[in-house]
Amino acid sequence: MMKRPYAILLFLILLLLLAGTAQAESIGQLTDTSFGEQVKRFLSLKDPSVRYALLGSILLGINCGMLGSFIVVRKLSLMGDALSHAVLPGVAMGFLWNMDKDPLAILIGAVTAGLLGSVFVSLITQTTRLKEDTALGMVLAGFFAVGICLVSMIQRRLPGGNQSGIDKYLFGQAAAINSDDVMLMAVVTIAAVLIMTLFYKEFLVSSFDPGFAGVSGLPVKVFHYVLMLLLAFSVVISLQAVGVVLVSAMLITPAASAYLLSDRLHRMVSLAMVFGVFSGAMGCFISFLKPGLPTGPFMVIAASLFFVGAFLFGPRHGVLLRWWRRTSRSQRVRRENTLKAIYQVLEARDFKGEGVSLRELAERRRETIEEARQQSQALQRNQLASLHEDGNLILLTPDGWQRACAIVRNHRLWELYLTNAADYPPDHVHDDAEKIEHILGEEVVRQLERRLDYAKTDPHGKPIPSLDDAQKGGGSPGHDELIGYGRNN
Repeated sequence: MMKRPYAILLFLILLLLLAGTAQAESIGQLTDTSFGEQVKRFLSLKDPSVRYALLGSILLGINCGMLGSFIVVRKLSLMGDALSHAVLPGVAMGFLWNMDKDPLAILIGAVTAGLLGSVFVSLITQTTRLKEDTALGMVLAGFFAVGICLVSMIQRRLPGGNQSGIDKYLFGQAAAINSDDVMLMAVVTIAAVLIMTLFYKEFLVSSFDPGFAGVSGLPVKVFHYVLMLLLAFSVVISLQAVGVVLVSAMLITPAASAYLLSDRLHRMVSLAMVFGVFSGAMGCFISFLKPGLPTGPFMVIAASLFFVGAFLFGPRHGVLLRWWRRTSRSQRVRRENTLKAIYQVLEARDFKGEGVSLRELAERRRETIEEARQQSQALQRNQLASLHEDGNLILLTPDGWQRACAIVRNHRLWELYLTNAADYPPDHVHDDAEKIEHILGEEVVRQLERRLDYAKTDPHGKPIPSLDDAQKGGGSPGHDELIGYGRNN
């Protein structure tokens, strides 16, 4: 994302060109038809209020996704929440400046209040024993209380206060966004994209390693306050759509979703912007379908759905996929332990006979007959063994035999390696080998064989199966017939 700023800027310009000159008071006024007609009407973008709401929501998603990513990686999520509440007195003061909802006056007042709140947080943490979270909570509550008082005063005492639209900044109403609001949001978003693009490396270093950045000569505090300034601007332009109460959610939730899906900051920023844009668009679409549905809360719900998806199905950190990997790994380990036990039973009788009975396997594994049956059935499902004599006789398939040899080889090579290279007593190496045998790769095993000079026996004098033994059936008496029987049956 940060390497292709011109594409993003071009996209923002195209969005502005979509905006018309006519206006409507609210999206809800346009939603008195059937569901299908509503969908077509929304997608056609014929209504100016829909265009303004959608454009504003998309710009909000771009800005919040980009800046929210840096807030999340810097562990300043609570700062975003504090700023979103601290700007409310500035919004009220901006309205009182000329008794109108002037976007520029409100922007200046809100940004001033937000920066003042961040300064108070710094002063409290630097001059007292209080921690940053305590200072943030105090500033959040204090500034928000002052803002509520000012908004109430405007609504109750000034002429036309209830119709001024100042109350929309509390909970948001994207339908109230007009052309001036969209233009202001576009200017702020373009400026933020340019600044974060030009100084991406500096923000990257100061976010992950401020100590190194300071030693390298970067003005870490300057970049911190620039980020706070951009964050304040982002909060202010988002108030009209989602309100003071929910703007922090649009800052944090898309970035948190992207954080679960990527380990690279530029990818995280790109994903967060995409999630923010789609969340804004979905919020507008849902609120358009029926009169009275709020836009801001549905934006947050959409962003939360993206987070739930990343939380559950993320390729690396998803809860369900991690559970599935753990379960699959546990099942694979049990199958391999069963294969090893079958090999050991065959080895104990010099590979004579045409299979291993469930009783022999259960005694070797110290399990019940039923548990041994379940494990043998798992081998059969994975085509590692076949069952005969009403399921009481287990015969390894060629793949099962090769895997059994590989597990035994891994186990005994590791025991020998610990004994020779790490001076482990031979009677202390078994438990470690039980764990490592399931994760050794073929390349590591070959290195162990070379380092151990292709040893034939482990520390206990038991033969170590070689790769040729696994591929040729081990060369043991009667074993070729055993493999052939398992293959043909």
